Amino acid sequence: MKPLLLSHFTATSCIGRGLQQTLEALRQGRHALKPCDFETVDLPTYIGEVEGVDEVKLAAGMADYNCRNNRLAQLGLEQDSFNNAVNIAAEKYGSARVGVFIGTSTSGILETEIAFRHRDAITGSLPADFIYSKTQNTYSVADFVRQYFLLTGPSVVVSSACSSSAKVFSVARRMIESGLVDAAVVGGVDTLCLTTLYGFNALGLLSPQACRPYDAARDGISIGEAAAFALLERPSANLEKNAVLLLGVGESSDAYHMSSPHPEGLGARMAMQQALKSAGLSPAEIDYINLHGTATPSNDAAEAKAVTAVFGHNTPCNSSKGATGHTLGAAGAVEAVICALALQHAFIPGGLNTKEVDPALDLNYQLKSLNQPLARVMSNSFGFGGTNCSLIFGLAGPYESHCQQESIVDQ
Repeated sequence: MKPLLLSHFTATSCIGRGLQQTLEALRQGRHALKPCDFETVDLPTYIGEVEGVDEVKLAAGMADYNCRNNRLAQLGLEQDSFNNAVNIAAEKYGSARVGVFIGTSTSGILETEIAFRHRDAITGSLPADFIYSKTQNTYSVADFVRQYFLLTGPSVVVSSACSSSAKVFSVARRMIESGLVDAAVVGGVDTLCLTTLYGFNALGLLSPQACRPYDAARDGISIGEAAAFALLERPSANLEKNAVLLLGVGESSDAYHMSSPHPEGLGARMAMQQALKSAGLSPAEIDYINLHGTATPSNDAAEAKAVTAVFGHNTPCNSSKGATGHTLGAAGAVEAVICALALQHAFIPGGLNTKEVDPALDLNYQLKSLNQPLARVMSNSFGFGGTNCSLIFGLAGPYESHCQQESIVDQ
C-alpha cells in the first residue's frame, strides 16, 4: 500500500488530555485506573475515567448532540490544536474532500439509560428532550464531528467492538486511494456506561483490580473511556524524518465465536501477516508490538500464540491497557497514538500492573519503560466475533531509507 501521513494526532484518556500529558504518563508509568465510582454502578472493578467530561459545553448549535460520548469527542478534538489542523485541511482541500471515519462501540448509550429512568409513568414514553438519532445512534459521533467542522465529505462509523477505531484507518486508506477524499479525520470515541460495565461483568470478564495484561494471574479487563484522533493525508515529497506514516494495514474475520477468540489466534495471525505484506516488511523489521492485551486468560493466550507464530519470541511487546484500561471502540485509535508517540520519542512504554509475565505465553514482554530508537511498530486490535485489525506505523526517515535500499536491490 501507499503510505499515509499522520499529519496531526491527539489522544485523551484517563492518563491525560492531549499528547504531552499522555507522553509523561507513559514515560513515568503513571497509574490512573481507579475503583469504580461511575454513575450508579455498584461493581467491584476498576475503571479508566476521563475527568471533567460532564463539564464540557458543546459548541454553538450542537445542543441536540449532547451526550457523554460527544462531549468527550469535543474534548479530544480540542487538544493539541487538532481542531485547527482539520480546519486548515478543509480550507486546503475543500470541505467535501475531507472524510470522517470514527470507531465506537457504545456511542451515547448512557443518554438512553438515563432517559429510561425518566419514562412517563403512565405511557412509558421517553422524555421529549431525548434525541436518539443525535445521541445513542451509532452514527452520532461521526455526524457530530462532521457538523463540528462543517465537513461535507464521506462519513462513516465503524462499530466492530474492540477493533472499531483501528479499522477506520483502513476505511480512510481505501477512500484516499480511490480518490474520493484527499484527507481523513480518523479516530475512536467510547465512554463509560452501565451497559458495558454490567454487560462485561455478566460475561465474567471484569477484574476486581487494575487489569494485568499477560500476567500469570490475569483475571479480566478494566474498562476505560477515551477519544483519540488522527488526520491522514498523502505524504509530501519533503517529510520531516520524525513524521509518522501509516505503512501497513491487515484485517481478518475468523468468526470463531461470538465473544471468544480463536484458541490458536488464527484471525489475529492473518491480520498481522496481511499488515506486514501490505507494508512490504518482514517480521524482523518490526521493532515493537503494542499488543491487544486485554488481560483476560483466553484473549492474551490466543494473541500470544499468534504473535509467536508470526514473529517468534524476541520482538519487544506489551499492552498499554494497564495504563488506559480497555477503551473498547476507542482502543485502536488510542493505541495508534501511543505507537506514534513511541516512534517520535524513541521509547517503549512499560506494561503497567503486570508483575509476573505468564511463562506459558513466552513473549518478550516489556514491563518497564525503555528508551530505544524505533523505526517501525505494530498495533493490534482484536474484537468480539473475530473482527481483527493490525496496523503498522513508521518514521518517515527510516521508511525512505528502506525504499532507497529496495530500489538499489531492484536495480
